[in-house]
Amino acid sequence: MKLWSDSWVNGERIPLRFAAGKPDVASGVSFSDNLSPHLAWSEVPAGTKSFALICHDFDVPSRSDDVNQSDREVPADLARVDFFHWVMVDMPGTLGELKEGAFSRGFTAHGKPGPAVAALVGARHGLNDYTGWFAGNAGNADMAGDYFGYDGPFPPFNDSFIHHYVFTVYALSVARAPVEGHFTGPQVRQAIYTHVLAEATHSGTYTLNKRLL
Repeated sequence: MKLWSDSWVNGERIPLRFAAGKPDVASGVSFSDNLSPHLAWSEVPAGTKSFALICHDFDVPSRSDDVNQSDREVPADLARVDFFHWVMVDMPGTLGELKEGAFSRGFTAHGKPGPAVAALVGARHGLNDYTGWFAGNAGNADMAGDYFGYDGPFPPFNDSFIHHYVFTVYALSVARAPVEGHFTGPQVRQAIYTHVLAEATHSGTYTLNKRLL
């Protein structure tokens, strides 16, 4: 199975329009266009009944003590964890492409609705990790909500890491993924494990640290 994108070359920097955050001269950082990227796949195995999609950043600081502090950087030796930016299941087994901007245009305060996917009948969106981020940070209480679907990169502006974002499409042997309700990336990973016929990835990098740009 192969996965590619017309939005950026695999492994290269993700363009600003696909990010949730961008550099801003006046405020340092601000919200960006937050477009969902183009993705396409081929060489799908026989017996594929649906597809699942997960996008995650594996370079997220495990502690928030130093995050977005202008007088210091997040240490490079700090342990890193996953942050999920997009979770979608039950895409038809006949599908082969997601158009640029079809699932997100702009950053929506309190989150885009779900789990039903307006742009793809029958598919379901899971919660991305902006749900927990805004709920767990008192300074962002006015943004709290259930964040379904795609919301792109917005790494700490003072992180010493350039973050890596991995989009993975899974070909599944079931028409409906065995998850219910407001499901998350880790729940989907666990639920589809025994149903994966093939998978493919497309990745990119992003940073808001001026020193690394």
